[in-house]
Amino acid sequence: MDARSVALLREVLDSTGWVERTRELGLALRATRSAGGLLMVGSPADEPWHLTAHLGDEARLAGLPQLAPTLVRWAPAADAPAHLRVGMERLERARRGETLFVVTEQQVPDSLLERVDDARRTGATILALDGGDRRLEGLAHDALTITGQAPITFDGAQHLVSMAAGETDRRLGLRDRLARLLERVSGPRVTD
Repeated sequence: MDARSVALLREVLDSTGWVERTRELGLALRATRSAGGLLMVGSPADEPWHLTAHLGDEARLAGLPQLAPTLVRWAPAADAPAHLRVGMERLERARRGETLFVVTEQQVPDSLLERVDDARRTGATILALDGGDRRLEGLAHDALTITGQAPITFDGAQHLVSMAAGETDRRLGLRDRLARLLERVSGPRVTD
């Protein structure tokens, strides 16, 4: 799905509340404090390659190194490139300032739920994009659930979340907001 298609999807869903929810989740992803601290994991049968790639692109394009994800894999090949060799043991080292983002439409295995719970106890932020796993949602600080009744597909939600995560103009600092307010009140500055 290209940027134009995502923009059209946003337009179609604008009045439903789904666009705002995906923006909230995208913004929560940006709270990760360091590059490599955004840990992405899925189910054993469905690793979130697609969303990981999109978030990597958004991190690069927006200049947000903390958004560059680390794909955590269930069974990485020993001869895989370093960025594809990160195994489940990485979740044991999750800490405060890092984000564990669980992305799966399937029910999460108990072994992953235990690791998610451990990561939460050590201070990691837990986010989920899921298909209705109540146990996972109970552990997550924020979750977006996509079921068959949602007006959006799981794939569509991933695109909306990744685009929202890379938006740099959504949150203005206090100085920027004050500058905009002053410009509105006083009018634009005219130089001689």
